[in-house]
Amino acid sequence: MFAKKMMAAVAALMAMQGAYADDKLVDSVAIDYGNAAKVQMVRFSAAKDWNARWFQSNGTHLSGYWEASAGFWNQSQYQNISGKSASLWDVGFTPVFRFENDNKKGLYYEGGIGVHRLSKLYDNDTYRLSTHFQFGDHIGIGYVFDNNWEIGGKIQHFSNGGYKKPNTGVNFLEIKAAYHF
Repeated sequence: MFAKKMMAAVAALMAMQGAYADDKLVDSVAIDYGNAAKVQMVRFSAAKDWNARWFQSNGTHLSGYWEASAGFWNQSQYQNISGKSASLWDVGFTPVFRFENDNKKGLYYEGGIGVHRLSKLYDNDTYRLSTHFQFGDHIGIGYVFDNNWEIGGKIQHFSNGGYKKPNTGVNFLEIKAAYHF
């Protein structure tokens, strides 16, 4: 149900792009799929480029984007009971730095640290997060093709920064597919 609503929202954002011309509301949309210890995650996101170029040299520069996201986590060992499942929602906002080519095509490297709000406390396998508020940081690598499609991979860590225990953190290995308008 959620996936259908998110796909409809992504389609609506794509349809709106023509009305904004150069002053687009959204520069790209993406879907991520991730795995961690006995949990799977699907995330939809929209991004707005910073249109800044720092340390420009030899056809490359450092820039970035703002990312707003909504994700769904399916826990398959809830409360460390084998076969017991539970799910939660994740809403996040992340500034992401990206080292890329000046034409924004080809290989890129990125990293970001953002904030996330979980719909309920994470309690899966032997991992526990004691707060709804989490920091989400990631590092990634990917490739933007000439047709504006992007594929990438990243490692993402969720944690509350240690301000409340237990806080074992959760580490996801993710793949990403995106389209740039």
